[in-house]
Amino acid sequence: MDNLSANKTPTIRVWAARHKVELCLTPTYASWANPVEAQFGPLRTCTIGNSTHPNHTVLARELQAYLRWRNANARHPDVLAASRRERARVRSQRQQR
Repeated sequence: MDNLSANKTPTIRVWAARHKVELCLTPTYASWANPVEAQFGPLRTCTIGNSTHPNHTVLARELQAYLRWRNANARHPDVLAASRRERARVRSQRQQR
């Protein structure tokens, strides 16, 4: 989690200790997920964006189908090119913050 002061309150620390959760704080405005953020763009575009899933079960099936397809085609040149474009987009957004 980020180094936001709200994440370090006594209430949060007590909850974490009670549930055996270790709080790992990152520098403010730095995300632990930066390496994987680029994977969410295509997922949003291919599965979630402009969709009208009637319920969570259908959405879960679509997400699983996308992940199966993505894993089966991980080394395809078009998939690799799309991943590079998305990583560049994420990097450029980080510099705008």
